[in-house]
Amino acid sequence: MDRTPASTVMAMQIALGTIPFGTAVNERDTFAILDRFVEAGGTMLDTADNYPFWVEGCTGDESEAAIGAWLAARGNRDQVFLSTKVGARPIVPGDRTLDRTEGLSAAAIDQAIEGSLRRLGTDHVDLYWAHIEDRSVPLEETLAKLDELAQKGRIRRAGASNLPAWRLERARNVSAAHGWLPYTHLQLRHTYLRPRPYTRPAEGGHTLTTDDHLEYVREHDVTLWAYNTLMFGAYTREDRPIAEMYDHPGTTRRLAVLHEVARELGATPNQVVLAWLLADGHVPIVGVSSLAQLEEAIGGSELKLDEELKTRLDAPS
Repeated sequence: MDRTPASTVMAMQIALGTIPFGTAVNERDTFAILDRFVEAGGTMLDTADNYPFWVEGCTGDESEAAIGAWLAARGNRDQVFLSTKVGARPIVPGDRTLDRTEGLSAAAIDQAIEGSLRRLGTDHVDLYWAHIEDRSVPLEETLAKLDELAQKGRIRRAGASNLPAWRLERARNVSAAHGWLPYTHLQLRHTYLRPRPYTRPAEGGHTLTTDDHLEYVREHDVTLWAYNTLMFGAYTREDRPIAEMYDHPGTTRRLAVLHEVARELGATPNQVVLAWLLADGHVPIVGVSSLAQLEEAIGGSELKLDEELKTRLDAPS
């Protein structure tokens, strides 16, 4: 089921991950990727106010600034569904960890949104994410501030990233009780392979999707944006090993079916993974650093799985 608001219905239901834009991907190539994405029917861009702070010499401004430069050059702000995030920007210059971040206080959000809007060169973002879970701040404070930003026209929608399903439910109940803007989007790490229970990713700040999350978005008006969908290239590249948390018999069975379906469709495993996520109504975030990678993702967005193929992919565990 398409849960994208009617005003943002687009041909391509994937979001473009933009972490390397302006750093590992230079301005010329960034512009070329963004141009091709829009040409192919894409509109959803995913960035944050801290991408990529963990890279030596970077501040976290770079991704937003690169997108802002492209928007200014192309004059196409109204063609783009722009999302960015608040909460995980380090407050100590040069800090490469998430130990001391801006958090989700009202004051931090006020400061962060103005910085993001300035770098992006816009007066509003279409979707504003709480990037992290911040239990040091009452939900009421964070949600009241997000609603205030919506009332001022700074943001259009609010989303939550990297939090448990029960906290999402509590936050939505708080918003409902006060008539505030609710979280309508959820962003988590999600892909075709399933990790072993009680394992955590090696990457700090990543939160894995659970069955509770998946059940929640199925039953409520919440759209899941899935990141790390292609596992840093591990589905197709021998030099990118699959993470240890996926080391169990279920992975062997799922990979076998994935490759069978890819061969039958004349597609790549990456494309089948994207088609599988799309078939469940999720929005896959695909980070690319080249036009070739983008073309593969575009192919995945156009791939349709019939009921028999979807059932086969869902069956292994």
